[in-house]
Amino acid sequence: MKTLLRRRSMPQRLGQRVVLSLVLLSSFGGILLSATPAPVSADALSDAYARQKALQKLIAQQKAAIASLAANQAMLSGKISNTRASLNEINANLLTVKTQLVSMVVDVARSQQAVDALEETSAQLDQQLADVEAQEASKQAELDASKALLASRIQESYDTDRTSTLETLLSSADFTDALTEVGYHLDFAQQDKLLVDQIQQDQQVLTVLHQNVQIARDQTAQLHAEAAASKAQLDQQLAELAAARKQLAAMEAQTAALLNNQQTAFAQLQHDKAKLAAALAAQEAAQKKLEALIAKLVAQALAKGGIPSVYNGTLSWPMSGRVTQEFGCTGFWAEPPLGNCAHFHTGIDIANAMDTPIHAAGAGKVIWAGRSPYDTAWIVIIAHSSHLVTWYGHIDNSPGPVVHAGQYVAKGQLIAYEACTGNCTGPHLHWAVQLDGSWANPRLFLPR
Repeated sequence: MKTLLRRRSMPQRLGQRVVLSLVLLSSFGGILLSATPAPVSADALSDAYARQKALQKLIAQQKAAIASLAANQAMLSGKISNTRASLNEINANLLTVKTQLVSMVVDVARSQQAVDALEETSAQLDQQLADVEAQEASKQAELDASKALLASRIQESYDTDRTSTLETLLSSADFTDALTEVGYHLDFAQQDKLLVDQIQQDQQVLTVLHQNVQIARDQTAQLHAEAAASKAQLDQQLAELAAARKQLAAMEAQTAALLNNQQTAFAQLQHDKAKLAAALAAQEAAQKKLEALIAKLVAQALAKGGIPSVYNGTLSWPMSGRVTQEFGCTGFWAEPPLGNCAHFHTGIDIANAMDTPIHAAGAGKVIWAGRSPYDTAWIVIIAHSSHLVTWYGHIDNSPGPVVHAGQYVAKGQLIAYEACTGNCTGPHLHWAVQLDGSWANPRLFLPR
């Protein structure tokens, strides 16, 4: 009897050990399995990172485009400022200003194209933002559903565990039922583990999607602000450009009227071509004689130490007004020939109202002040050095020059008044510069 009891107790103890092992496995299996690192969903996570990389690339391109546009607009603003300064100079070079305006029209068109592209890119980024926000919302909904399901399963597991597995096994009809019941618990734990893994994976994807949304949202706001600022600046530049063109047109009309008056007077002389040819020949001869006389007087002043050998500094405009004729070869037939030019203008003509004050373009010694000994023109000539001499022609003979030969003058000092003496058709100043005995463009000696 005792032997039989011992034989029965041995299998009973073995069964209890199996049951205990299964119970422990059922109770702690989910915990042990869930401690294993969850695998990351390659497709969803890779897609989210790829979208983030594409966003960052687009943003980098946008920033480069914005930087380029900002540089172009800064350069254009500088050009507009320079052009406005040129227009407001004492005697604007209208041809130079017109060239500047043509160049700026091209710059404005380029900036307009860039602003349009920036606005189009802003719209693209708006769409990108909408897409990633929709992705984030969808993934958040999936995650919330998974969390709700897991909570439900935990609650169900809790309710089940209130009847211990040991009680369930002991109440089973046979050992097969016990194993089936334990297997059910193991399957339940495995499903919980898979659900937890899915939640972890979804959370990783959601984190990247949220980063994408934040990147797109921040950049969209910044891009819209910069696009609006660029558009406003371009509108202002267009307005300034239009104002400059209007001012140029008015100045061109004024200059054209002055030239028309001069050309009308010359046209009256042109009827007698023989007389005109003789007048031009006489003018050329008188000019050469006066140049020779001035060169002699400058040499004498240099020998006496009355003028420096070198002039340091720049010249300034001697009179305000409108430039009616520039330096150099001209189609204006009333000018005498020089070099390879059939008609050459040796200085710059500045027109203004009669008796407009004329000032010394630079400091120096007056070499001549009064009527030319070879024609009827009244003139002031100043030597600034042995190399540099300035001429001021057609000045008023009543009261005449306010300086005299041998007098030293400062830059900007009043020397005479504008008139129309000599070969002249209307009040203007003929301002000329000699450098080492040759005529030079006065603009080359003005401040840049």
